[in-house]
Amino acid sequence: MSNKESYNLPGMVRGNNLETVRQLNLSMILRMVHHSGSIQRSVLTSRTGLNRSTIADLVGELVALGLVDEATAEKTKSVGRPSTVVRPNGDTVAIAVSAEMDAVTIGVVGLGGVVHDRIRYNTDEPPSAGEVVKISAAIIQGIQSTRTRIVGIGVAVPGLVRGGGRVVHNAPGLKWTNECIADDLEGATNLPVIADNDASLGVMAERLFGAGRGLDDILYLNGGTSGIGGGIISNGVALRGSAGYAGEFGHIRMNDGPGVVDNAGFSGTLEANVTRSALTEALGVGAVDADELEQALVTSTSPVVRAVVDRQIDFLGATLGSAVSILNPELIVLGGFLGSLYVVNPQRLEFAAARAALPASWACVRITRARLGSKLLLVGAAELAFAAILSDPAGSEFIKPVELSGS
Repeated sequence: MSNKESYNLPGMVRGNNLETVRQLNLSMILRMVHHSGSIQRSVLTSRTGLNRSTIADLVGELVALGLVDEATAEKTKSVGRPSTVVRPNGDTVAIAVSAEMDAVTIGVVGLGGVVHDRIRYNTDEPPSAGEVVKISAAIIQGIQSTRTRIVGIGVAVPGLVRGGGRVVHNAPGLKWTNECIADDLEGATNLPVIADNDASLGVMAERLFGAGRGLDDILYLNGGTSGIGGGIISNGVALRGSAGYAGEFGHIRMNDGPGVVDNAGFSGTLEANVTRSALTEALGVGAVDADELEQALVTSTSPVVRAVVDRQIDFLGATLGSAVSILNPELIVLGGFLGSLYVVNPQRLEFAAARAALPASWACVRITRARLGSKLLLVGAAELAFAAILSDPAGSEFIKPVELSGS
C-alpha cells in the first residue's frame, strides 16, 4: 500500500458510541484487505495503530461474516512466528455490467478486485436501455443460481449519470436519454443497483488496483466503441465538473476536418479522428473484444494498418500534450483501444505528446496503458456495488454470518 493511501485511522474516528467506532474500524480493516488483495495481520496492526487483540477481534468478525479469510504466512528468515495473512473471501461478489455500442458485458467480481467470470453478449447495434436490462437480468439469473453472496450490481455507462447513480441523463453513443437504468435493473434482479460514467469508473479502478495505485494526480483516457472519454484525479480528488461532464476529451477539436463527426455531432475532434471502427476496418475484422483487437494490431504487418495506427497515435499524442500542460498529471493511463495504440508504438505516442506539451509539465509525467486491461470497467463498476459493504461490513442485508467449523 502506498503511503498516499488513507483510511480512517483511530485518531480520525469520530463516533458517539462504541458500536459506531467498531463499525468504522471494521470498515477500515475491510478496505485495507480489499485494496491490498492480501495483507499480514501484523501490518494491519502497525498501519492502524490498533493493538493486536483489537485487530484479532475485528478480523475474526470479518471472517464470521464471510468477507475475509486467514492463512498462515510462509516462513521467512525473521525470528518469531510468521504473521497471519488476511485475504478477501472469494465467495462474496459483486455483479458488474458494462453497456457498450456493440455488446453488453457482465462480470462476476470478488473482493480484492478479482474478476472471477466475464460474459460478453454481442449486439448488432447499440442496445437500448431496456435491452441491456433484459440481457443482464437473464445472465444474472444464471449467476444467482450458483452464487448466493452477491452484494449488488454496478453499471458502467458511456454517458452522464445523475440522480445518485440512478438515471442515465445522456449517453450519445447508445442514444439514451433519461433512462432509469438502476430502477429497472433492480426490479428485474431484486438486487441493489447503482450506475456511473465508465471513464470515471476506469480511473478509480486504476487508482485502487492498477497502474495508478496510490497516486494523487492521474489522467485517464479510454477508447471504446462508443467513443473516447476521460477521468481526472487531481490532488487525490476525482474531478467531475459542475454538471458531471468533466473529462470529455474526445470532443476536443483537433482540426477543421469536415465529413466525419463524433458522437456529439462535432467534426475535427479527437473522437472523430481516433476511432475503434477505423482500426477494425483497416484490419478487416468484425466484432472483436479488446484483447483480440490489440493482438491483431500488434501482429499486423500491413502498411495500410500501420498508416491508420500512426495517424491516430499522432492525434492522440497532440491531445495528451495539451492535457499535460493544463492538468499537470503525474501519470496518464490509457484504456481500451487507446491502450492498444500505445502498445503498438509507445515511442511515437510519447514523442507526439512531448511535442505538444510544456517542457516543465512533460518532465513530471509518464504514460502507461491500463494495467487492468479488458477487465478495467468491470472492476470499476463492481466498486459501486461494494461501496455499501465497505462502509458498513456488518450492516448489509446480503451478508449474513457464516457457519465456522468447530463453532
